[in-house]
This record gives sequence, structure tokens and C-alpha cells, in this order.
Amino acid sequence: MISWNNAKNILCIRLDNAGDVLMCSPALRALKQALPGRRLTLLASEAGREMGALMPEIDQTIVYTAPWIKSCPPRVSNGLEQRIIQKLSRGGFDAAVIFTVYSQSALPAALLSYLAGIPLRAAHCRENPYQLLSHWLPESEPEKTLRHEVKRQLDLVAALGAPAVDEDLSLRISVSHRRSLERKLAERGIDKDFIVVHPGASALSRRYPAEGFAAIVKMIRRKTGMPVVLTGTLPEAGLVKKVVNGNREGVFSLVGVLVLGELAALIDKTRLLISNNTAPVHLAAALKVPVVVLYALTNPQHTPWKTPNRVLFQDVPCKFCYKSVCPQEHHHCLRLVTPARVVNEAIGLLKETEGRSRISRSSRGFGIKPVRPAFLPENEFVRELDNA
Repeated sequence: MISWNNAKNILCIRLDNAGDVLMCSPALRALKQALPGRRLTLLASEAGREMGALMPEIDQTIVYTAPWIKSCPPRVSNGLEQRIIQKLSRGGFDAAVIFTVYSQSALPAALLSYLAGIPLRAAHCRENPYQLLSHWLPESEPEKTLRHEVKRQLDLVAALGAPAVDEDLSLRISVSHRRSLERKLAERGIDKDFIVVHPGASALSRRYPAEGFAAIVKMIRRKTGMPVVLTGTLPEAGLVKKVVNGNREGVFSLVGVLVLGELAALIDKTRLLISNNTAPVHLAAALKVPVVVLYALTNPQHTPWKTPNRVLFQDVPCKFCYKSVCPQEHHHCLRLVTPARVVNEAIGLLKETEGRSRISRSSRGFGIKPVRPAFLPENEFVRELDNA
């Protein structure tokens, strides 16, 4: 009889964004190491597939755009669901682990796994799942507890008999991605230590103003003399153009130029990342690269994990709204953070990590602690602000 202790072929379901998949990597590693020969298949969105390809714990990825995830385009039929159930039923899976943020329901993925005949199914779930989950962890967030997203998923797999030995994020950059990045940098004459600035984010509520980033780039160029490399996806080209805004000397745009593996290689080479709360922050955390994150107070669970960092925000009464668009329409939690403050924090972090940044990369950061806590519950956000 199959139990979690002898389940060798596990389906790991994470259907949202690339950064969310990466934050599952310590939990996936714990699952993998709990049983010799265990095989992990990731069921993920296209963005999740790209990240999964960089994670050594994943043996195979199945791409599925789920209609219960907000980024899914409108569907005219359930044909894809019928096909994915058939595909999963042929996979011979012993178990399915469903990874979600607290606000997502695990029940659609649980039903998918149930219909595919997967005997063991586990998840955090707010509603009583009855037979849809064989192993149910009642949802406790945010009413009873607040956890970093990494810790949430580690707690889930620990309850299945897979405690973590190593809680670092996991990332593997291929030689081909490193080489192709070097060619692209050489073509643009980028051959020194540089700072990476990532001004985009999937949610509008998590975007610091473009004019603020433009001021940051100008000030940090003047104060450090270091080149600045701007990154983003092709749809963010207009945003990056606003950030460049006359900052031409020593400022380079790689928007729409890099695949995810090359972006990871770029972040691995940088002295510092300045970014909104989005996937590059988690790439930096996995690579132990110092990061300054402009952290919209939409939620407190996704701060940089186990890497030197500065988490910058303005305390506001409407914090932790969990919204993709600012419901107050003022974005004060970000807009009230001045560019001068960002640059001062960035220079301070550069000084603190000077001389150990190269060591941290070669050692993957073992023994290195964040400059500030990797997770700040609500009272800690307030306390840090009061002590600033």
C-alpha cells in the first residue's frame, strides 16, 4: 500500500508565477531527499516551467495554464482540462503535493489530481476538502499565523515526513546560459562590476514609479561610478525607456533580451540588485546576491530569503491588502519611499558586503545571514519603521 514514506513518483503542483516556484525549492529538495530514487514532476504555468528548468530537484515539468489562476486567458471549453487529466492519469503518480499561497484554493488542483487517480493528495486548505485531499493541513494564514512563503511550503512537506536539512533556495545556471550572457554583455561593452535594476513587476501595486527608478539610476551612477544594467521583459520596454530617461552614459538596457537562465547568470555576476518585489529578487536570494527591494506592503510573506538585503517601504494604515492593484489608488507604501533613501541603503549594503560578495557566490552563501530579517511579520514592519 502506498504511503508518503514510499511514494516514489510525486507530482508537485505550483501553478502561479516563476518566483513562487523558486520559493518552493527548499520544500522540493526536502521531498527529494526523503526517499532515495524519488522522482519529482512539476505541474506549472509557462513561467513556472522556465524557473523549474533551473531547479535541480525537478525531473520533469508539465505545462498547464489553470483557469483558476488570474493570469489565465478566457477559455471557450474544458478540453485542456480533459487532456491534462488524461496525461496525469498516465503518469503513474503515487502522490500529489499542491503548493499554494494562503489566498489560493487548493481544491481545483485537488480535484484534478483526484480525477487523475493519484492516491495521495496533500495541501493547505481553508475549506474542508473531504475526500479530495488524503492529507489536509487546515489553513491558518493570515488569521492565526504569518509565515514566509518558503516556510509555508517547508511546513507542508514536513507534515508529510520530509523535514528540510537545508532551507536555502536552489538554482542551477547552465554553462550555455553563462556563455550566451557573456556574449550579450560583450556586445554592449559591459565589462566591469555593475548594478542591476529591475523596475517591473507583474502586479501594478508592486511597482515603484518609473520616475523614481530614473532618479535612483542617476544618483547611484553619480555616487558609485558603477554601470547600471536595466532588465525586464519585452512588454516592459516602455517602462524601462522611462527609467533610462536621459541616463545614457554607463546605463545599459537588456529589456527583452535575456531568457530566464541568462537573467539568473546576470544577477549572479552583479554586485547588487535593486528591484521591486518580483522574481529577480528570489533569483538573487538563491544566488546569495545582495538585494535592495522596494517592497509594496501588499503582503509580508515574500521578502528576500537568506541573503543580505534591505527591505524598503513606507508604513501605511492599509498595509497587507493582498491586492494586485492599489485599492486606495495612492501607492503610498512605495511612493513615499524617496530615491535618496533607496540609494543610501544601496550604498550601505554595497559597503557591508564588499569583499565577501564573490565568496558568497562560490559558497552559495552557507553561513551568511541576511543583513535584515528575511521575513518581517506585521509588528516587525512597524518596529523597524519606528527605529529607522
